[in-house]
Amino acid sequence: MDWRRVTVAVESRAPTGETAVYLSDGPGALLVDPARRTADLDDAVAAADVDHVAVTHHHPDHVGAVAHYARETGATVWARRGRVDAFEAVTGIAPDRTFAEGTTIPAGDGIEVLGLPGHAPEHVGFETAAGVVSGDVAVAEGSVVVGAPEGDMRAYLASLRRLHARNPPRLYPGHGPTITEPRSACRRLLRHRLDREQRVRAAVESGAETPDDILDRAYEKDLTGVRDLARATVLAHLEKLAVEGALRWDGRRANTAGARS
Repeated sequence: MDWRRVTVAVESRAPTGETAVYLSDGPGALLVDPARRTADLDDAVAAADVDHVAVTHHHPDHVGAVAHYARETGATVWARRGRVDAFEAVTGIAPDRTFAEGTTIPAGDGIEVLGLPGHAPEHVGFETAAGVVSGDVAVAEGSVVVGAPEGDMRAYLASLRRLHARNPPRLYPGHGPTITEPRSACRRLLRHRLDREQRVRAAVESGAETPDDILDRAYEKDLTGVRDLARATVLAHLEKLAVEGALRWDGRRANTAGARS
């Protein structure tokens, strides 16, 4: 079972300004992340046998046309178990069914749901023999924002390691081109996050205490237009390091007093 990709222009902080929408082939197709209605996506949905609609996560640039295409196709709408209220709030439609880790959506030969939290708490991937529709876990170039309060850095790194271990043939991301070497991409993203973590930790060890002071020391590049995203990422790193005992963080200030390592 393969995936068809249709890109749609969206209002997004992603550099591409587009979200990739995916349709599984064969009978009873699954439509993933219908971010916005467009003529091209209308045509693709009309040509497919869509029986199911789902999203990798609830961010606005992935969900904008869920209700429209659900009504157009009469498809079964799926949402993450335990996150139904949040799904309905952002999509404007109540799901028909819920999935969890390991659920098989009965599209084609069956599509397995993989729990891939971190970028968002409800984040999942959809796996077939062709690869994983992976939402915003990985990108071919650049990095993924994992920002507090919803972003969880420990969970995100675990999701990257999980994808690396599964070694699918391809990753089909929400933004940017198809990832043809998933393990290489996962290793690159892991290195990037762990390098940033070391910079955050070093900033605190050097005396920086507030998120803005830590941000200024941990980032060496111009943050014009993305400073808020970088700051949220620093907070996610601080939360991870505090849980692991590498530093102390009270939500306002960080220090290494009493840290375990």
